[in-house]
Amino acid sequence: MSDSKLDGLDENVSNKVYTQNYSAKPSIEGVKIVPLEIYLAEDGDFAEVVRINENGKLEQVPGFKLAQVNRTRLNPGSLKAWHLHLKQDEIWYVIPTGLLFVGLWDIRKDSPTNGVTMRIVLGGGKSSLLFIPQGVAHGSANFSHEEVHLFYFVNKQFNLNNPDEHRIPWDSKGADFWTPERD
Repeated sequence: MSDSKLDGLDENVSNKVYTQNYSAKPSIEGVKIVPLEIYLAEDGDFAEVVRINENGKLEQVPGFKLAQVNRTRLNPGSLKAWHLHLKQDEIWYVIPTGLLFVGLWDIRKDSPTNGVTMRIVLGGGKSSLLFIPQGVAHGSANFSHEEVHLFYFVNKQFNLNNPDEHRIPWDSKGADFWTPERD
């Protein structure tokens, strides 16, 4: 960083000073983050996670028809990546007291955002849904010292005899992808 104001700093440190980038990060076509309202009360809080209309579709993600709800527990220090689905979309939810790092990678050949990656944190005091369209590889890492419970809503039921669950080696975007940024 070359700035005349840095002249007053120790030369051994001034060449390491940088300004954090606060610009918008790239996003993947079709991925949606839906913030949910948390209603606080003296005795706790309340949040609607999903609303399903009379046609069985989620109101928060138009066109998404719920077929199954799943839960997985991620142990501290765990990493589950990369996997994708070719026939199903899914929606992820982590309760606000959890903290889960999520990686997304658009590997759809004809997508306008082919090759784009996203790094997102779910939970961490916020309540939101993450919509992941089919063909977008995804994974997660639990950097915390607590278990994290991930609930995911899918629009196709799991078929043990013909699973729509495909894997890519965890380090295909480099092992550094799954390392938290340090500041």
